[in-house]
Amino acid sequence: MILFDSHCHIDDKSYDKDLDEVLGRADREGVKALMVVGIDLETTQKAIAIARGRNHIITSTGIHPHDASHCSPGLLDELTGLARDNDCVRAWGETGLDFNRMYSPQKDQETCFSAQIGIAADLGLPLIFHERDSRGRFYEILKSEGNGNGVVHCFSGTKEELFNYLDLGYSIGITGILTIQKRGAELREMAPLIPEDRILIETDAPYLTPAPIKNKVRRNEPAFVKSVLLRLAEIRNTDPERLSEIIFENTQKLYGTDFTV
Repeated sequence: MILFDSHCHIDDKSYDKDLDEVLGRADREGVKALMVVGIDLETTQKAIAIARGRNHIITSTGIHPHDASHCSPGLLDELTGLARDNDCVRAWGETGLDFNRMYSPQKDQETCFSAQIGIAADLGLPLIFHERDSRGRFYEILKSEGNGNGVVHCFSGTKEELFNYLDLGYSIGITGILTIQKRGAELREMAPLIPEDRILIETDAPYLTPAPIKNKVRRNEPAFVKSVLLRLAEIRNTDPERLSEIIFENTQKLYGTDFTV
């Protein structure tokens, strides 16, 4: 089995003391590539440092919607420079809209989101999207400004939203939510509807630890993406090894990588 954790945050301070052990466990579970996602300048710099010397790790850069009120031309220029100067940066984001917690005003979120869509297009990078409770605005902006190159991270929307994103050409990121009995019920119903060439799997580590691991371990980590893959294969009634190979290639195609294992 060959796995690609398409979205994790192992730059988080919770990994500072045992990152090598975390990566070792991932490798033993078949995780042969990881995307460490930047959500601001500091996390992007740390992600790049983690990727340095580790050829199976790639990174992204961007401004999370929670931090959109701090978005400025100068900050975007700094992030653009990091993307241009570091080969490990293979995507832009995590960016999008989050009207649930509203850590940044809606206007700031939409302005920052649109700016990042344009930058990613100029750089030729796929986008990693965050969406929560945007009441259709996320889709409206994508439809008018996006180019179909990206992934909707941690998808947990409606069937209508799923088909809208697929119609625009985007991939769908599946997390450990799929494994959680109550919270993942609707996602398990929709998972078989996603074309196999548009699925990615992710941990979003250290968040969203899959079941039943979450009953024993609080911190998620890339090794646990295997649990997502196995549950997804069961739901889709397909061979896990074959599905893992398909999803690995889906992720390589999106991020423009050529990992050989």
